[in-house]
Amino acid sequence: MQRVTLVRYAAKPDRADENETLSLKVFDELKTTRPDNVAYALFRDGVDFVHLFVNLAEDDAGVLVDLPTFQAFAKDVNERSEAPPDAMRLSVKLLASYGL
Repeated sequence: MQRVTLVRYAAKPDRADENETLSLKVFDELKTTRPDNVAYALFRDGVDFVHLFVNLAEDDAGVLVDLPTFQAFAKDVNERSEAPPDAMRLSVKLLASYGL
């Protein structure tokens, strides 16, 4: 089984840029650590953010959530958000993909 996690939330308007900056630091660390079989994406529309994480090898998000930059991002995410992030975590079997 693979892990797919989709997280959506709205940042407070005065904290959206800070949230983006903290999020992008995670990508810098991923580019350095280069974990195998992982895809991670960040989308933004105004103050709305969507994170998509996929682990193609196993049902585990540790490769992402254990990163120091992710822990720094997650530490105060509730304070930067209008409401707590809405996370959907799935343990699924990938049948097909394009671009992953």
